[in-house]
Amino acid sequence: MTRRTEWPGSPAEPGVAPGFGDGFGDGLCEESAPEPEAGAAGRSGRRSRGGADTGGGFGEGSGRRARSGTRSSGSPSSSRAEKGEPRDPVEQARNICLRLLTGTPRTRKQLADALRKREIPDEAAEEVLARFEDVGLIDDAAFAGAWVESRHHGRGLARRALVRELRTKGVDSAVIDEAVGKLDADQEEERARELVARKLRSTRGLERDKRLRRLAGMLARKGYGEGMALRVVRQALEEEGQDTEGLDEPF
Repeated sequence: MTRRTEWPGSPAEPGVAPGFGDGFGDGLCEESAPEPEAGAAGRSGRRSRGGADTGGGFGEGSGRRARSGTRSSGSPSSSRAEKGEPRDPVEQARNICLRLLTGTPRTRKQLADALRKREIPDEAAEEVLARFEDVGLIDDAAFAGAWVESRHHGRGLARRALVRELRTKGVDSAVIDEAVGKLDADQEEERARELVARKLRSTRGLERDKRLRRLAGMLARKGYGEGMALRVVRQALEEEGQDTEGLDEPF
């Protein structure tokens, strides 16, 4: 029977693959052979142990076959089908991608790496990934934009740190540039001030230079440039009445 591949417009529930797997498992499990009638079994039990025909439709060794019928008749492919696993690599790739996309967006590279790790053939993986891009289930530009918005406002990351993270996720350089380009220098500096103001109180009581290194180092780890970090920290210390003479030196 020829199967028709259906592609959804949105991710399905985990493990649910619309359009695939309909009817899998039909005819894979043989019905158990009928048990001999009690009377017949009683009359012919001795002969049955000796290997003679019991009249119940079994020949020599039939008891062993009956007890192990499920194991002996099942092939690896039928076992996978009984578990609900598709046998076609395109179906496998599609189900893997749907499960991974449920609840969180992913980049094309992240999905490609997952398919490769599960030994999906390259041709099948490419077919599924291309189709998912066509229907909008994979959108690296939207992913990058949402990532920048979330990580900048939620974690205070600057453009430099955001670029590094998006590169590790396989986003194209042009797409990254467009996403981080939506953050301007004024936005970055304002976010840096907020971060320093939040951390400033915990550094009180320390020597001035140590406070500088700690606060500027925190900004550097979040991707802020040295010049901006120094300027923001110096202004925050001045607002506290701290002497900042000599703090123009690079840290």
